[in-house]
Amino acid sequence: MKNILKEFEKTMEAIEKLKGVQESKLTEPIRKGKWSIREIIGHLYYWDKYNLEKMVPLMANGANLPQFPDHDQHNKEAISYIRDNSVETIIDAFLETREELIDRISKVEEDVRFTIGKGKRQFSSESFIKIFLNHDLHHLQQINNKLDN
Repeated sequence: MKNILKEFEKTMEAIEKLKGVQESKLTEPIRKGKWSIREIIGHLYYWDKYNLEKMVPLMANGANLPQFPDHDQHNKEAISYIRDNSVETIIDAFLETREELIDRISKVEEDVRFTIGKGKRQFSSESFIKIFLNHDLHHLQQINNKLDN
């Protein structure tokens, strides 16, 4: 679990470095019809916020956590939620929330198993975080591709 959380922390380092990038580069779409880097950070933040508030507090042995929200609707809410915030404000909110999420999930005992929604698959805190680590890596690749252009 420690290795997974270290990888999860690396996303924080990558996002924090974006504070040094020109704001115009962070606010233009990564490709036509896609989000901007600012919106991707907001999207990551909003998922962390959801997990911190709705999922981690319920992680107990034998628990059934709520089904994940509809992704499209959740993503729309995320973009709406960050609409009036500056890039720096969104980055700071992401960093603060990710740090708290890491702290809280690291306190879930490693032998705790739970299900999500109607699924029968047993999750641990580690397998849960792996889902979002892969999600991070996908978006970090998009960010890096945009910055390399």
